[in-house]
Amino acid sequence: MTETFTQALRRENQETWERATGHRFVRELTEGTVPDPVMAGYLIQDHRFLDSFLVLLGSAIASADTFAARIRLSQFVGEVAGDENTYFLRSFEALGAPEDARAQVPDTAATAGFTALFREAAATGSYSAALGVLAVVEGLYLDWAQNAPQQRPQSFVHADWITLHDNPAFRDVVAFLTAELDRVGPADPEAARAFFARAVDLELAFFDAAYAHPFAGDPA
Repeated sequence: MTETFTQALRRENQETWERATGHRFVRELTEGTVPDPVMAGYLIQDHRFLDSFLVLLGSAIASADTFAARIRLSQFVGEVAGDENTYFLRSFEALGAPEDARAQVPDTAATAGFTALFREAAATGSYSAALGVLAVVEGLYLDWAQNAPQQRPQSFVHADWITLHDNPAFRDVVAFLTAELDRVGPADPEAARAFFARAVDLELAFFDAAYAHPFAGDPA
């Protein structure tokens, strides 16, 4: 069977990809044992670059070469700005991380790296570059979430984060992004390859940072 473009990119980054999907954070998340300060710190950082992620999605919509792709990407923007953002706000409340306390938390190096990567890929105006990032940040999460036990953790903070990344709609998004990268990536392979590799590296660094920078709590 012929290897697809996306499969080739994953193979080239297989070691780092597997270190990320098998990370301690992923294992503890699926077990429901991530300590609250670690989970809060992780979610604060993840929510921090949502704005830049939407910039990237906007660039993908603008640079997509078909109307069907623009429609699908626009639908995904609504999903990110809707259910996922609501999850963040509910989780921050449950974990005791109010907005004023979150605002005092500095960006980690991984967060700054993702923010820069999203905006850099968007600025290229290349659909292949945007897809190279999107196929990682969504596909890698689907990869670990699909391997989570069917019995979800008791806390919604853990359970809903898994479910947000393992459900029919999300699987459809990843399948779409993969198909698009397979379709257009070979015409601009270097851009897709470079952004794909950098995104995989940052995913691993982001999981590492969760334990290095736990949320210290509300100083008030």
